[in-house]
Amino acid sequence: MSDIVIEAANVSKWYGTFRALTDVNLTVRKGERIVICGPSGSGKSTLIRCFNRLEAHQAGEITVNGMRLHSKMRNVTEVRKNVGMVFQHFNLFPHMTVLMNCMAAPMWIKGVPEAQARKTALQFLERVRIPEQANKYPAQLSGGQQQRVAIARSLCMEPSVMLFDEPTSSLDPEMVAEVLETMSSLARDGMTMVCVTHEMGFARAVADRVIFMDAGQVVEEAAPDNFFNNPRHERTNFFLSQILKH
Repeated sequence: MSDIVIEAANVSKWYGTFRALTDVNLTVRKGERIVICGPSGSGKSTLIRCFNRLEAHQAGEITVNGMRLHSKMRNVTEVRKNVGMVFQHFNLFPHMTVLMNCMAAPMWIKGVPEAQARKTALQFLERVRIPEQANKYPAQLSGGQQQRVAIARSLCMEPSVMLFDEPTSSLDPEMVAEVLETMSSLARDGMTMVCVTHEMGFARAVADRVIFMDAGQVVEEAAPDNFFNNPRHERTNFFLSQILKH
């Protein structure tokens, strides 16, 4: 059986005359940790949002867990059941407790019985080290805690791959480390991950491959050592010189 979880072939997307993605190719295999970086507006977030059909691509092919994504598909929910996503802005239900935020999708989408959903939710809240927050509401938590709840919520669906869309960019600096450690822990456990981030320390430590995008295209793709120590493209080198100054 193929170990390919996500395959993008010559993927393009545009908004009117603006090309957001142009002929992007990317393969993600089971257990791989991929970091996608690049300047703002380079197409990073657009690309991973295409992987669970939050954005629709206009050309090329995307296959996720053996299912081809296309404009006429009626089973998008089946794709999303197995693709977890963590956003920049948490997206928790404010009127639900932390526990119910984690229980809702398995119950509503997968039809998991309440007792089982509760057990799984508590298990993953323990996994992200905030089980004591289970009965609180999102507004009662710090940003870092809310993002860890968002990670636990996605894990409760037991996905085959996790997508992270700049998960630390809206956090205060002191909260970034706790979220990155949670993500690093998932990586150590073998979770397949595609992460859009500017956290280059995380990329060095965790990624199997680093993808650099600019103007909607993949400019460079390399293992972390080669990417950081011997970038092949001038555009990559300039990006790294700027981001590593901070």
